[in-house]
Parts: sequence; structure tokens; C-alpha cells
Amino acid sequence: MNFDFTEEQIMVRDTAREFAARELDPVAAKLDAEGEFPADKVAMLAEMGFMGVAIPEQYGGGDMDYVSYVLATEEISRACAGTGVIMSVNNSLVCDPLVKYGTEEQKKEILAPLAAGEKLGCFGLTEPGAGSDVSSMKTNAVLQGDEWILNGEKNFITNAPNSQFAIIFAYTDKDAKHRGISAFIVPMDIDGVSCGPKEHKLGIKASHSSSIFLEDAKIPKSYLLGELGQGFKVAMTTLDAGRIGIASQALGIARASLEEGVAFAKERQAFGKPIARLQAIQFKVADIATRLDAARLLTLRAAYLKDVGKPFSKESAMCKVFAAEAASYAATESLQIHGGYGYTTEYAVERHFRDARITEIYEGTSEIQRVVIASNLLR
Repeated sequence: MNFDFTEEQIMVRDTAREFAARELDPVAAKLDAEGEFPADKVAMLAEMGFMGVAIPEQYGGGDMDYVSYVLATEEISRACAGTGVIMSVNNSLVCDPLVKYGTEEQKKEILAPLAAGEKLGCFGLTEPGAGSDVSSMKTNAVLQGDEWILNGEKNFITNAPNSQFAIIFAYTDKDAKHRGISAFIVPMDIDGVSCGPKEHKLGIKASHSSSIFLEDAKIPKSYLLGELGQGFKVAMTTLDAGRIGIASQALGIARASLEEGVAFAKERQAFGKPIARLQAIQFKVADIATRLDAARLLTLRAAYLKDVGKPFSKESAMCKVFAAEAASYAATESLQIHGGYGYTTEYAVERHFRDARITEIYEGTSEIQRVVIASNLLR
């Protein structure tokens, strides 16, 4: 197995790292404290091709691979996890299914500006009563002439308040259960589509999320994504790729936690010496680093499998659950290394502690990842 990155992958990683250090590190705490959407930073990411990393150039993307996407997302998320997930959602949950299931007209009209970062997208699957249990959704779509009429509510939708397009899942045949779900491309500025208030969240505050309300929203018949009744498949295959993005975000959070824990341990004095010389601290650092490396290898494996066209559902679930839990562990242990200082906003580790927690919940909880893994092994 070759663990070396290509020259292009190294260039992507280094470009993202330099951007994160220059543009995000100085403002990440402010973005978090004020809940500010980083519109100017997102525009810069678009200029670098990072809003559609693995999308073909003919459709406005960066024409790179998913390994490059993992490397870029880790670097951006290390500096600002909120900015990282804005980028991840647009790449994994919006552009990726449009590439796979979109018509040529949809790719030219809708995918191209999204992949180029001229527009921003969101993914509307979750509902107030339907999270992990997708088949419990109530949103429905009825065909009337040449238009689909959508009614329903989606919630906790990342990017919703700032998006121009949403991929929305709705029942077109409730009696068919999950085989009666279809996927639609919904412009966010049409009559009948509105967003609720921005959610007040524990972490990733630079990334805005809200409910989406659909009240007799009319979209062209041609905005069906994929085939009628194929929505469940669209959602599940899209989440397979999305989990690689969230795993990459978790890698960035874990790495930031490790770096800050190490730096603090070298500076902080206790019992007449730096606490880095205490075995209790050394063990924490060693365990964080080991879990981080293992998570990164799992994530790169999933990305590689996607790149070469092999099945990766089990591997994406593995990297997502492991990286998410590694991030939470890293942030918790780094905060402990910081002691009382870690509990204050003077140090970034408390932000990482808050940001890490969501990676175990969105785009499939850790429990759901274990279901996916087990079902692949036991079928």
C-alpha cells in the first residue's frame, strides 16, 4: 500500500494549510463568539476550487480527487470547524449527488455555480420527527401539470439560511414507504420556501443552520433529482460520501486539540518543571496522537475507495464514527491538560470541545454508523 500523496494532493493540502493559517486562525474565535457567517472566507475558498473539490472542471469544480478533499477539509477545520462544515456540506451533500444523479441540464444550470462557489447549497433530509428514521418524514410532493408542489418542514439544515439551492427529500408515494421518497432541487428564493430563525448552537457557530418551511412551493418538473422513488437511494449514497467530509472535519478538530495541548504542556510549569515532563500528561498526548493517526488512515482509506470506484459505505461509516469519537476524546483530554485555563475562552480548546460534539451527531449519529457497519458485516 502506498502512503505517499501525489504532488497535486500535497499542493492542495499546503494551499489549504496556508489559507487556514493566514485567513482563519486570526478570526476563528471572533466568528465563534459572534456567530458570524464567514462569507468573505467562503468566497476565497471558492477561488481556490475548494467549494467543489472533486467536481469535474466542466461543471465548475476543482477537478481533484476525494483524498485531496479530505486533506483540504482537515486543514480548514483545524482552524475553524464552522467554515469547514460549510465547505463540506456544499461538496459532499450537494455537489456530489448532483454529479451522480443530475441530468446534464441540472449540472449546467445548478451544479456549475454551486461547485464554483458562486452559489451555496444545503441538504434537506432531517425533519422534526424524522432524523435517523428517514421513512418517518412527512414532507410530500405532488405533481400538478409541469410542476411539483412541495409541502413540509425540514430542520437542523446546515447552510440553509445562506443557501440559494436545497436538495429536498419528500414522499411522492407514501404507501410505497422508503421506495416512495424522491429527491428534488429547490431554489431557496421561490414563493413558498422560507427559513426559520438561525439555531442557537453549542458549537460550529460560524456555520448557520435553521428549519426550512415548504408551503405549496412550486418547482419545475425537471427539478426532480434522479428517478421518481429513488430519493432514499440518493440520500443514503450521498451520506456515504458526506460522512467522509465530517470525518475530515473531526480530524481537523482533533489535530487542533492535540497541537494546543502539546504547546500548553511545554509552557505550563508545575512542581518545578513543565507539565510535559509528567507521565500523566505524556500518556494523554500519546493517546490523542494515536487515535488521530488511526482516524486519519481510516478516512483516507474511505476517500481512496471512493476515488477508485469501489464500495465504501462500511468504510465511510467506520471513519466517521472513529474520527468523531477521536475528536471528542482529543478535545476533552486537551482541555484536561489545560486545567482551569481550558475552561475559559482565553484558550481555543474550549471551542474545539464544543465543536467536536456535533461530529458524533450530524450526518448520521455514532449509533447509526455502528448499524451501517454491522449490517455490512452480517448480511
